[in-house]
Amino acid sequence: MSLKIDTQVTAHALRARIERLFDLSAAKILSIEGGTSPEAGAPVHTVRGRYTARGWTEWTQGFQFGSALLQFEADGDTRFLELGRRQTMARMATHVSHVGVHDHGFNNVSTYGNLWRLMREGRIPFDQRENDAYELALKVSGAVQAARWTRTADGSGFIHSFNGPHSLFIDTMRTLRSLAIAHQLGHVLMGEQDVRVSLLERLIRHAQVTATYNVFYGEGDGPYDVCGRVAHESVFNPANGVYRCPNSQQGYSPFSTWTRGLAWAILGFAEQLEFLAALPGRSLESELCFHGRPPAVEGAFASLKRTRRLFTVGALTPNEIRFWMTRAATVTADFYLENCCADGIPMWDTGAPNLHRLGDYLDRPSDPYNPWEPVDSSAAAIAAQGLLRLGRHLDRTGRCREGRRYRQAGLTVARTLFDEPYLSTRPRHQGLILHSVYHRPNGWDHIARGQKVPNGESSMWGDYHARELALLLLREIRGEPPLVFFRS
Repeated sequence: MSLKIDTQVTAHALRARIERLFDLSAAKILSIEGGTSPEAGAPVHTVRGRYTARGWTEWTQGFQFGSALLQFEADGDTRFLELGRRQTMARMATHVSHVGVHDHGFNNVSTYGNLWRLMREGRIPFDQRENDAYELALKVSGAVQAARWTRTADGSGFIHSFNGPHSLFIDTMRTLRSLAIAHQLGHVLMGEQDVRVSLLERLIRHAQVTATYNVFYGEGDGPYDVCGRVAHESVFNPANGVYRCPNSQQGYSPFSTWTRGLAWAILGFAEQLEFLAALPGRSLESELCFHGRPPAVEGAFASLKRTRRLFTVGALTPNEIRFWMTRAATVTADFYLENCCADGIPMWDTGAPNLHRLGDYLDRPSDPYNPWEPVDSSAAAIAAQGLLRLGRHLDRTGRCREGRRYRQAGLTVARTLFDEPYLSTRPRHQGLILHSVYHRPNGWDHIARGQKVPNGESSMWGDYHARELALLLLREIRGEPPLVFFRS
């Protein structure tokens, strides 16, 4: 079956749950701040209810301090503004210039980006020097992110993951917001011989390659080509840019769908559609550097080209870009709705090996305490925001019926997340949203005594995105403008 979409639920109907969530959130943020040492590394996920570090990459620090800024916006408590601002200025500078990760949109937009947005919206007093500092950080972050570039054989390219130049992660769709903001601030990446590299072009190119190789469309590209399915990683030959195969780091296999990766795709494509819509007039067409064709794809490259082409590389038009980006957003959203439990929470991977033991689990509300496979509430928090943003975008572009369906789906998922057993109500538990999974294949998730699979724990990205989702709805309830980072 699929998600049982409640066509009647409204944002206003969720107000009590949202206010309760932020009431609980306040104490948890303060508990994390007082109970973790920055020298020990960024808090990543909870073990027995206490946030712990996990040395891999420090991709969650921005979620920690960004959560305090979202809390301030929700409840007006200036303690959280000062906490988020102080720690951003004290701890986040190294993330701005971090050349080794694809995580700039996670770390820096959640911190410097939120502070810049709060000041731009008049929610905190305007200070020119502060504003300049935030904008400089965002400009540099976007350029550093864009510099992680692997050229593909067809003349396009992508921002490679921390795994190396061969690796295209689906996660990076969500971090493209870093390039988008830097572009809107008028920034470019300067290369050798003073070559000016457009951040907008790199954003579009990366999204194009991701939509082509990480998203499937059910068009006969092999036995695992199920429409809307997502590969966590696409692997390319870094010597010549030829596509090799799908892969998965945190999912079960390259031929199943890791649902947090699916959620990153939904939200990432939906937010970039917002960005494209915010660009003034004909600027998308005039600013893109797609006016010449890239080098021809010949010989062995041609024989290895992916047949599943969304369009011809080079000479893209704004309508083509919007078409394939909308298509990628809608097919992944539909796949999510068809492969989550009836209440909107997905299992951690759609091909997890013990799902068959759960019977008709898609026809029932999720059971985080089942003995066979974990759910992933963090995927739900990310996907719900993506569904809401996609619904709003489609409604604005005249596709009102589809837009309403995705919007109601997002509200239905949010209603589940913002209540028990997913909302963490125990004061001693530092997490906000329970039953999040980090890295099942590596065995990094805590399994409590008496349980067979991970449950009852939280993640920094799940908690941050639940707060961002709640704030998105709270602003609507208050009659405020939508929560967006991009200036129209």
